[in-house]
Amino acid sequence: MASRPFIYRGQGFSLRGEKGRFVLPPSFRKVIRESSEDQRVLCVAKHDRFDCLTGFGLSRLDRLEEELDREEDRAYQAGRAFDRDTRSAQLFGFQEVPFDDSGRFILPDFMVELGGLDDQLFFQGGGAFFTIWNPEKLFAMGSEWDAAKAACRAMMADAAKPAKGRGRK
Repeated sequence: MASRPFIYRGQGFSLRGEKGRFVLPPSFRKVIRESSEDQRVLCVAKHDRFDCLTGFGLSRLDRLEEELDREEDRAYQAGRAFDRDTRSAQLFGFQEVPFDDSGRFILPDFMVELGGLDDQLFFQGGGAFFTIWNPEKLFAMGSEWDAAKAACRAMMADAAKPAKGRGRK
């Protein structure tokens, strides 16, 4: 896999379309493909602290063991217990979801349930990964998420406009 870090930034929004498919934002789709040796595979997992999912490309696999080592070291330094087996199962327990050239993908039902998702997804860049939110769950977050909430509201309003007027000024 690639040696440079791949960064997910910005936001996106998708309504569940025909055949139950969502659409990855183009900028995220591009990073996933670049980071996954041009494979169209979205890796999806439950976020460990927030009521949402995370998404990333295959390149992140190379860094998961390093992440485990850092987390274990931090816990040791802080005098906290660390269950490496449980955390490893969380990090490596992601689902690989294929997507087409247009970014359309179907989330497995258990991932939809795990993320508390519905018919709308908001994508928020987070550096090495991005988060995938049910907008209502995002709106319940604290004020530190105000910028993401504002972007989500604007994208929801844009998606509600008739297709002819969407995104053009």
